[in-house]
Amino acid sequence: MTEIVFLLVPRLHLLDLAGAAQVFSTATDLGLDYRLRYVADEEDVPTAQGVGLRAETAWPALEASDLVMVPGWSSPRTAGSPRLTRSQVDRLNEHHRRGGTVASVCSGAFALGQAGLLDGRRCTTHHDLQDALARRYPRATVVPDVLFTEDDGVVTSAGIASGIDLALHLAAVRHGPALAAKIARAMVVYARRNGGEPQSSAMLQHRSHLSDAVHRAQDLIEARFAEPLPLPDLADHSGVSQRTLSRLFADAIGMSPLQYQSRLRLERAEHLIARGNTVESAARAVGFGDARMLRRLRSRETA
Repeated sequence: MTEIVFLLVPRLHLLDLAGAAQVFSTATDLGLDYRLRYVADEEDVPTAQGVGLRAETAWPALEASDLVMVPGWSSPRTAGSPRLTRSQVDRLNEHHRRGGTVASVCSGAFALGQAGLLDGRRCTTHHDLQDALARRYPRATVVPDVLFTEDDGVVTSAGIASGIDLALHLAAVRHGPALAAKIARAMVVYARRNGGEPQSSAMLQHRSHLSDAVHRAQDLIEARFAEPLPLPDLADHSGVSQRTLSRLFADAIGMSPLQYQSRLRLERAEHLIARGNTVESAARAVGFGDARMLRRLRSRETA
C-alpha cells in the first residue's frame, strides 16, 4: 500500500489540501492501493477557511514509493510562516534522501525551502509569492507562470487549485495517462498541464477541449494504445463518422487519432527506456512491431 502523507500546518488552505487529496482518493475508488494520512504537530489543525481538521501526530513508516505533500496556508503576508519544526524538517529530508517524492502546493513551497529541498532546484509557487520565495531562498530557481515543476524528486505547484494538476501528473507518471484521465473525468475537471514544461504528458496536454466525441476516442486510445485501433472502430466507439472524428480530432488537438496514439506510445517507450529497458523491448511493449519506427519517432522528436 502506498502512503500519501499530507503535512498539515496551521491556517492551511482547504483547497490546497482537498484538491490533491481528492485525486488520490478517487484513485483508490478506481482500485489503486493508496492510503491517505494527515500528520501535524497537534491533533487539532485550524484552517484559513475556519474549518478545523484532525490529524495524527505520529508519522507512519515511509517507503521510497510513498509521497509527502505540504499544502499551502493563509495569505501572502504570512507566506514565510508558520515555520516547520526541526522534527518535520528532518522527516521531509529523510524521506527525500531515501528516494521518496516530496511535494508542495502553493505557499507550501516555503516549507520545502526551509528544509533545504529547493536549493539548486527548479520550483514554483503562487504568482503573488514567487518574488518572496526567490528572496527567501536565493539558491532556488523560481520558475514563474507554470502550473508546477518537478526536479529530482521535489515537486512544487502554483496556487491552490493547481494542486489538482500536480496530483494528476503524479498519477500519470505512476500509473499511466489512461488512469489519470479517468480520475480527471470522475472529478469533472480538465486533465490539463502547462504545455511549456518538458515533462508534459501527451495525454494531459491534449485534454483541454470540450469535444465529447474526441474525449471518448482518447479514452479508448489511452486504454489500448499498444493495440491496433482502426479509425472505423474509433469512430464507432465515439458515435460519429470516420470523417467527422478526423475533423474533430484535428480541431481539438491538432493531430490525427493515429498521430495521437503514436505520441502515447513514444512517451511510454521513453519511460521504459529511462528505467533500463532496451529500445527493442520498449518498442515491443508499446505496440511497435520492431524498433525502427520507435527510433524514427525518437530522432524526429529530438531533431
